[in-house]
Amino acid sequence: MGCFRGSGRKGRDLGVFIMSEKGRESMSQKERRFTFLELSKATQNFREGNLLGRGGFGSVYKGRLQSGQVVAVKILNIDGHQGKMEFIMEVLLLGVLHHPNVVNLVGFCNDGDQRLLVYDYMKMGSLEDCLFDVEPDQKPLDWSTRLKIAEGAARGLKYLHCEASPTVIHSDLKSSNILLDRDFNAKLSDFGLAKVGPVGDNTHCSTKVMGTCGYCAPEYQMSGKLSYKSDIYSFGVVLLELITGRRAIDETKKPGEHSLVVWSRPFLKDLSRFVQLADPLLQGRFQVHSLKYAVAVTGMCLQEEAQFRPSIQDVVEALKYIASLAS
Repeated sequence: MGCFRGSGRKGRDLGVFIMSEKGRESMSQKERRFTFLELSKATQNFREGNLLGRGGFGSVYKGRLQSGQVVAVKILNIDGHQGKMEFIMEVLLLGVLHHPNVVNLVGFCNDGDQRLLVYDYMKMGSLEDCLFDVEPDQKPLDWSTRLKIAEGAARGLKYLHCEASPTVIHSDLKSSNILLDRDFNAKLSDFGLAKVGPVGDNTHCSTKVMGTCGYCAPEYQMSGKLSYKSDIYSFGVVLLELITGRRAIDETKKPGEHSLVVWSRPFLKDLSRFVQLADPLLQGRFQVHSLKYAVAVTGMCLQEEAQFRPSIQDVVEALKYIASLAS
């Protein structure tokens, strides 16, 4: 499914802001424009051994700049106007976002038809990398670390929703877009689909759906109504992944269990079954009350109706308390 920017009458246009004086000044102060040759040298001509990941968006390589700084270089698959706009949005929006739980964009390259983004290197990769497909000789994420990641991601989302100027709806929050440094500090990434939040009495922005299957809020998926509460739903799916160790969508599961949210609904509605949601890889090594509270918060984030989902401020406070129980 996809999501094109709609008329924008119910929210501020991101392009208008980022081309404003404030947006241009922030970009010129923070990002560096690289040549394609510089980034080719940094990644040893995009050597396969430096490949960190590959997806529909393109490929990411580990690189080392001439200064010695280690970076992640993303080569984007630019597909027409929409792909180019996502590149522009990512570069210019990250120029005005500054927070410990938001990824740092080092620079970019737009030589000819080439579109590359350069980020701080995240040693642990993404949450998706660390949580799923754990090898037998690999240590799975423990419960305290999972809560730390959840709280960090929530703090990043709180910054976007409440503290950034302009405020931002991420609109594509998922485990692969939460990066982790060597200490498992979470950093929100991939802002190509982000929207500036609604203003005044408006509660949502009107868009064409473009989020990731399994993470999209029902109202967004059905009618293109995107709001801060849409991000809360997506965050609820990420929380559910952290608790269960299961992917949002997993076609390898038996019929009826492909969707994590659908599979989990009976458990989320029955307090006595909350503990049954725990990832088997945790082997029961968690503080039971903290797990139950985490499941309860997850259930609230996954409410079908947006108005009943909590604010991100409340989610952050709840996770802070839950983490204190687990420590």
